[in-house]
Amino acid sequence: MRNNSTSILIIAFVVVLTACSAPKMAEQQKAKTLPENFDAKRKNSTENLEAFIPLKTKNYFKDPQLEKLLDKAIAQNPDYLIMQERIAIANSHLKVAKLALLPSFEIVADASGTHYGKYTMDGVGNFDTNLSQNIQDNQRINTDVTPNLFLAGKVSWEADIWGKLSNRKKAARERFFASQEGMRLLQTRLLSDIASLYYKLIALDNQALIYKKNLVTQQRALDIISAQRSVGKATELAVQQFNAQNNNILAEAKQLDLSIDQTEKALLNLLGEYGGKIERSSTFLSGHLEVLNQKISVDSIIHKRPDVSEAYFELAATHADAKAARAAFFPTLNLGAYGGLNSFSFSTFFNSESLAWQLLGGLSAPIFNKGQIKQEFFIANKKQQISFLQYQNTVTIAYNELSALLHRTEAFQDVLAYKSKEIEHLEIAVNVSNDLYLSGYANYLEIISAQKNKLQAELDFVDIQLKNADSQVLLYKALGGGIN
Repeated sequence: MRNNSTSILIIAFVVVLTACSAPKMAEQQKAKTLPENFDAKRKNSTENLEAFIPLKTKNYFKDPQLEKLLDKAIAQNPDYLIMQERIAIANSHLKVAKLALLPSFEIVADASGTHYGKYTMDGVGNFDTNLSQNIQDNQRINTDVTPNLFLAGKVSWEADIWGKLSNRKKAARERFFASQEGMRLLQTRLLSDIASLYYKLIALDNQALIYKKNLVTQQRALDIISAQRSVGKATELAVQQFNAQNNNILAEAKQLDLSIDQTEKALLNLLGEYGGKIERSSTFLSGHLEVLNQKISVDSIIHKRPDVSEAYFELAATHADAKAARAAFFPTLNLGAYGGLNSFSFSTFFNSESLAWQLLGGLSAPIFNKGQIKQEFFIANKKQQISFLQYQNTVTIAYNELSALLHRTEAFQDVLAYKSKEIEHLEIAVNVSNDLYLSGYANYLEIISAQKNKLQAELDFVDIQLKNADSQVLLYKALGGGIN
């Protein structure tokens, strides 16, 4: 009884000693509170928010040709397929962490034959045993080659008293969730990149068409000037100026063809295809941005973004890592047992008297390796703080990015309206300049200037259309993206 009390006191002393020397966890920091609104025009409300988050690409972009490309990318893009394999790896890590909490069971089979020297303890002992009158014939030991046969089932289990294993499991689970969000983030970026290149192709197509139409207009003006020169009403200088202008348009159109080819190749890379042509619409099909007309809850929309969610789960994982690292300072209780057959002869191996079993229990506490454990805990604590700063930074970027994009998307609607009116006025100016030239009230330079201005305004309009489309793509990405 006294021995049991002494053992209990020793164990208690070891636990208290290690507990007192375990460092404290770093205090968890709290993220800054998000503003209630993105800007002064918007009110804070969650009304109708769930209808648009997560988004659906087919409802957002509303372009059948683009939709086909997005579906193909999800099925074929190499980076996306690699990420799927990494998700499977993360899931396996989670399963391993879960199984660490359970007892392990293994079957052990061992067979050996040993010839003991005559002047060894085992050799002398076996010789004496065979001479004993207290043993039966089947208990006599073969002294030439002594077999040792062992077949048993072994169970071992580490009691998770301090939460070391459960926190490792939690860390693995949070990282699995983070990997899922990472895959959603990759998917959103992939779909956004494809949509951006797709809209760039449409813009290049439209600009090529503008050059083609302006070349026709320019040629018509050249014909007029050439006719005027033949009757002495225009100079050779005017003809050469128009010819130069025509060649400039042809050169620009050729560069556009090269840009179209390069953009198609870049898009094919994302699709995982060797070559071919990209089927596309002839004009920008504007998506229905109902989300712009809704009242948006800042906190809800920010924390549904995959980059923010990924950073949050990683923060939770590093916090669990720090807890597991601290638990390493406390004693570890290991329990085990085995039961099976053990014999030194084949003839008696399966006898009931060969049954052997053992119960094991061990308590270990770190003493001399505490320096290493302290450093591991220090590293885990610092990683937790780094993860918090990364999480806070991701939230800040997400808020400012979305706030800027909401304003940008609205502003482009006004810019497009003004540019459209500018083109209408310049179209009239080109026709008027031709009429004035024929009636002698304008010179050829005014015709060239009017046509240049109209060409540039039309190209600028397409550029703004592309910027507007890119804004919609970025807004889709900033709202957290989505799939079909």
